[in-house]
Amino acid sequence: MPHILSKIQIPLIKNILRLFNSPRPSILRGGLFFCFIFLHNRHMNILQRIFTDYYEEIKYTLHPRSTEMENIDKMINCGDPSFGGAMYGCPHCGKLKFVPFRCHSRFCPTCGNKYSMERTTSMSFKLVNVQHRHCVFTIDENLRDFFLEDRTLLDCLFHSVTSVVSRMFFKMNKSKNYTPGFIMVLHTFGRDLKWNPHIHCLISEGGYSDDGFWRPVHHFNYTYLRNAFRTALLDEMGRRLGSSFKKIKSQCYTNHKEGFYVYAKPNKCDPETVIKYIGRYLGRPVIATSRIDSYDEDSETVTFHYNRHEDDKYIQETIPALDFIRRLIRHIPEKHFKMIRYGGLYARHREIDKNLHLAISKAKRHTLRDFNKWRTAILSSFGYDPLKCPDCKHEMLFLELYFNHKRVSLEEMYKKIMSKARRRWSSA
Repeated sequence: MPHILSKIQIPLIKNILRLFNSPRPSILRGGLFFCFIFLHNRHMNILQRIFTDYYEEIKYTLHPRSTEMENIDKMINCGDPSFGGAMYGCPHCGKLKFVPFRCHSRFCPTCGNKYSMERTTSMSFKLVNVQHRHCVFTIDENLRDFFLEDRTLLDCLFHSVTSVVSRMFFKMNKSKNYTPGFIMVLHTFGRDLKWNPHIHCLISEGGYSDDGFWRPVHHFNYTYLRNAFRTALLDEMGRRLGSSFKKIKSQCYTNHKEGFYVYAKPNKCDPETVIKYIGRYLGRPVIATSRIDSYDEDSETVTFHYNRHEDDKYIQETIPALDFIRRLIRHIPEKHFKMIRYGGLYARHREIDKNLHLAISKAKRHTLRDFNKWRTAILSSFGYDPLKCPDCKHEMLFLELYFNHKRVSLEEMYKKIMSKARRRWSSA
C-alpha cells in the first residue's frame, strides 16, 4: 500500500512544484501555500451581502434570538476559505482545487438545499413500497401569533396530527389494530415569507396489523380529519394556555364549523411522485437566491418574487431590506427543535416490525450510503464530478485539510470529533 501511494504522490508533488516553480516540497505543508490560495476576495451571494450590510442593525435593532444570530453568522461565513477546507490536486497535470467548508445551516440557501436533498433521499429509502397520501393540515389565521410568541406550542401541531391520523385508522379497523406509517414536516412560512405554521404529512394508504397483515386503505375521511384536527389542536393549546385561550377557542369553533382545512393531493401518490413533491417542502431554506430579483443599496430595498398559492399568479414585491430580513429570520427554528417527525410504522422499533425491512430492497439501502456523499450528490444534482480535473479529466486526490487558518491532520480531526461524541454519550 505505501508503495502504491508513493507512485501517486510523487508525480503529484513534482507537478505542483513545477507549477509554482519552487524547489521545496514543504510548501505543500506550510502556511505559505494556504495564504497564497486566499489572496483573492470571496464571492458572496446576494443573501450574504444583504445580511452583511445590515449586520449591526440586525443585532441591535431587531434583537434576534440566540439561535437566529447563530444561523446568521453561519450563513454569512458559509464558503469563506479562511475558515478552512480540503485541498485536492490532480496527479497528472498538477492542477489544484480548494473545497471550502460549508456552514451546514438550514437557513443558508446552499446548505439548506443540500440538507433538503439529503433528508428527501433518506426519507424515500425508508418508505414501504405502497401508495402514500400527501395531506396538508392548516390552522386558523387568528392562531398564528400564538405559535410565533411561544414556539413551544409548535409541538401541539405534531401531537394533534399524530393523534388524528392514529384515531382515523383505529376507527376503520376496530377488529384489529392496523398501524399506518406517516411522516410529518413542519412549515412556518408561505411563498410570501409570512408566518404561516402548517404541517405537511405523508401517510401510507394502509396499515400493518399486530399479527403481521397489511390492509390497504383507499378512502380517507376528510370530514373527520378536518373536525378531529380542529378539536385536537384547540384542546391541546387550551391545556397549554389555560383560561386565557377560551375566548379564541370558541371563536375558532364558530368560524370553522366544518373544521380546519385539510388539503390532500388526488389519489395518484406513488412513493416516487410523492417524494419529488414533498422534497420541495422538506427542510428547504426560507427563500432561494433565485427568487431575490434585486438588492438596491441606495434605496435600501429588496425585490423578490413568488407565485401566489391560490391562483399561481406571479407576484413581485419590493420591501425595505430590514423588513425582508425580519421576515426571514423569524422562520429559524429553535436549536435542536425537530422540524421532521416520524409516526406509526416509521417511528416504531418493535420486534414484530422487523419484518417490514423486507418491503425495502437491499439495493435501496446501499444506494443511500453513496448518495449522501457530497461528491455523488453534486454529480446527481448538477451533472458534473467535482473531483474530476477540468484540464486533463483525471481524478483529483486529497492533499491536505485546513481548519481555522492552519493545516490539520485527519488523525487530529478524528480525535476531536470522537472526543465530542464521547462527551455527548456520557451526558445522555
